Amino acid sequence: MAEVNELERAKAVYADLCSALEKREWNYQKHEDDLVVTFGVSGEDIPMEFIIAVDAKRQLLRVLSKLPFTVPEDKRMELAIATCVASNGLADGSFDYDIASGTIMFRLTASFRESKIGEGLFEYLVVCSSITVDTYNDKFLALCKGLISINDFIANK
Repeated sequence: MAEVNELERAKAVYADLCSALEKREWNYQKHEDDLVVTFGVSGEDIPMEFIIAVDAKRQLLRVLSKLPFTVPEDKRMELAIATCVASNGLADGSFDYDIASGTIMFRLTASFRESKIGEGLFEYLVVCSSITVDTYNDKFLALCKGLISINDFIANK
């Protein structure tokens, strides 16, 4: 019975998310069967792709953005340090780094369990995620390409 209520609540949150995005006239793609929306954002330099997933079981909204490059093997330890430094300085969200594959993902979550949420939360998730990824994606890429050192990254985070 609880699982049914969780799914119903998740579907209602998904409908509210889509409504909020439409009201703002943001372009996005619906993936209703998975309770997911996807969209792209043009940043200052590197295009960004985002996923917002409504997790029925955990009653969470999850925003994910995979950075569009893979860290070369010879730079993976430096990027491990850089993602830790970047995440440590964030007010919300984190960068998840898979050292084996060299992929970096930004993640931001918000619980809606036993909560009433409004359009402001959806806007916050999109804006906060976009600003954070746009702030760091070019710095991570510059470190990958050897254009800056890890010390430069830390000094200018």
